[in-house]
Amino acid sequence: MDRVSENKRATDVQAQSHKVTQSHQDSPGLFHSEQQKSYVMRLLDALEVTDRDKRLKVARAILYLAQGVFDECDTDADVIHWSRHNVFLLYDMGIFTALLELLSMEMDNNQACSSAVRKPAISLADSTELRVLLSIMYLMVETIRLQTEDDRPEWRTAREAFKTELGSPLYNGEPFALQLFTMVTKFCSMNAPHFPMKKVLLLLWKTILFTMGGFEELQEMKVRGRERLSLPPLPEDSIKVVRSMRAASPPASAMELIEQQQQAKRGRRSRRPLVKQDSLDTYNERDPFKNDDARDEEEDGEEADSGIEGEVDPLDTDVIIQPPPPPPPLRPPTERASLPKGLPWAPKVREKDIEQFLETSRNKFIGFTLGNDTETLVGLPRPIHESVKTLKQHKYVSIAEMQIKREEELQQCPMTLGEEDVDETPTEILYLGMLPNLSQYVIALLKLLLAAAPTSKAKTDSINILADVLPEEMPITVLQSMKLGIDVNRHKEIIVKAISALLLLLLKHLKLNHIYQFEIVSQHLVFANCIPLILKFFNQNILSYISAKNSICVLDFPHCVVHEMPELTAESLEAGDRNQFCWRNLFSCINLLRILNKLTKWKHSRTMMLVVFKSAPILKRALKVKQAMMQLYVLKLLKIQTKYLGRQWRKSNMKTMSAIYQKVRHRLNDDWAYGNDIDARPWDFQAEECALRESIEKFNSRRYDKNQNGEFAPVDNCLQSVLCQRVELPEDFHYSYEMWLEREVFSQPIQWEGLLQQAQ
Repeated sequence: MDRVSENKRATDVQAQSHKVTQSHQDSPGLFHSEQQKSYVMRLLDALEVTDRDKRLKVARAILYLAQGVFDECDTDADVIHWSRHNVFLLYDMGIFTALLELLSMEMDNNQACSSAVRKPAISLADSTELRVLLSIMYLMVETIRLQTEDDRPEWRTAREAFKTELGSPLYNGEPFALQLFTMVTKFCSMNAPHFPMKKVLLLLWKTILFTMGGFEELQEMKVRGRERLSLPPLPEDSIKVVRSMRAASPPASAMELIEQQQQAKRGRRSRRPLVKQDSLDTYNERDPFKNDDARDEEEDGEEADSGIEGEVDPLDTDVIIQPPPPPPPLRPPTERASLPKGLPWAPKVREKDIEQFLETSRNKFIGFTLGNDTETLVGLPRPIHESVKTLKQHKYVSIAEMQIKREEELQQCPMTLGEEDVDETPTEILYLGMLPNLSQYVIALLKLLLAAAPTSKAKTDSINILADVLPEEMPITVLQSMKLGIDVNRHKEIIVKAISALLLLLLKHLKLNHIYQFEIVSQHLVFANCIPLILKFFNQNILSYISAKNSICVLDFPHCVVHEMPELTAESLEAGDRNQFCWRNLFSCINLLRILNKLTKWKHSRTMMLVVFKSAPILKRALKVKQAMMQLYVLKLLKIQTKYLGRQWRKSNMKTMSAIYQKVRHRLNDDWAYGNDIDARPWDFQAEECALRESIEKFNSRRYDKNQNGEFAPVDNCLQSVLCQRVELPEDFHYSYEMWLEREVFSQPIQWEGLLQQAQ
């Protein structure tokens, strides 16, 4: 609240000095008048002064404009309306470019960095200028990114121009997102501990979301990409399918099972089959993969997993998490997916699966194989013919498989296939910029995620992510302490949200752009221990994390600046917001589960890492969250490791197995539920990752190494043209060339016989 009021005071000072009357509400026409543009131009000129204090006051005045001149508004909608108008005006006047120059100056401010390094405790005062600049930039990116129905034509043009500008290497030869990545690595290397990481990460996430596109744009790009490669269309729209799924009831606890038994005895309702099945989960026999930790055993006893039921138990009084009420539609509402009765997903089959099926069948019925031939069915019985026909009906070729095949052809025939045409998309430009320092960026993001995770213990040598939330003077009253505690928890939740969304967006866009770009980021994540980090994040009471109340409604913007502030008390702080669940934390959990799925999909060695890290009990506890999308990605992770958990685990979790069958896509000849022939696949993590890294390095060398084709360059064999070429010689060569000739040519005996023998 103090900082917001400072923005208003700074605006009043600037308006008086420029003799401008700030009355947007009374005269809306002033907004597009020359006087208003003149005022913004004067602010822009004032940003170039050398005095830091004067620059800060001007930046605060600009921030007040971007925040919607709230002091002259009566409702929240008015603030948002004027904020949108002001942001487009600020962009049109070139404010963003000026802010970017100031941000670069602050990043290179060695004096501020060195003083922050020497400080024992860093507070809000150390990052004031940076926070103001990043706040304005965030408001501009987020406001321009969002489309509304009443957008003017010039605003739509400005949006496309801004999107292109942010995604292009216009800022010092690199895209804007790369500068923000540099800020993240500087902070994590302790060279700039005063950087406000929450604002940097939020701005980085929104910049990538704006320039590359969100999940719906990704789906459209995927459809267009399949059309270009002449692949059949997608069997369904995954976004619509997931949205239409319903949540299932969570695993029953031991107390619930006892109550069910008592009700059955009293004759209220016969639940004997259900109790019998659940009792298997309660008295789970020990197997080699079960967590030996005493705490986990106790939790498994109290929260024994019975899987999840397909239907909601009418006796279950818990509330199912439904999607929050939608905001005013920004675009025509999408139609609900029309799914056939039965399974939600169309089954998929890979070419490799058909080859393996035919190889097994030929060995069994004929006694020899035909390699990769999937057409010849001579000698095979009729049922095998029907099976192959069914498999081919559901055959799915992904864009990634086509990219791998194309890459193999380019590697084998570098001369005949010619140069590859690479589209300069925002994803390609960002990857090219990130490539030299990719591992540093990934490690920095995971360090921040670890520091913000609720399961992390406070350590003296860990990264201080609270630099931009701790005040200069520590709280002295109970009320101030409670408010700071809520701020700190909310601060950590926002950091987790931004990093999880950022990583997921990067992985999805890179996978669509080229599979090996995705694989190198995935490998860096795996080598930086991302898999155990995410499992550690979920090794907590997920229900309490998702229902956390770390927000104060009356302090939310713009409510806090439009309405009179009620007196804050300990009771009002404890009440929290009115939402039953924290959608921010649910969003983060789903993102982390999706990242874990992307890292482990089709990777045998990484799947075995899930088994070794004993992820099954952790993931089973996450099934207690009754939200359909989150349950889907938990079940996917359980499905890929089910065959390695042992027969007893599968026997004791049959209802979880049924839920996997009901909700997760089927691979027709996948024996995930049986565990056959698992000994035939040894777990050699190093060999698999090294083979993948070799393919990635070949791809990067072929596409991005400038000196890659030196050995294939044409050679000029004409003596006359070679002798006519001008050769750059050093300045002092003519002083010593006679000595050089004598030493290197005339005095060296030539073994003509040896040369002839070598030629033969």
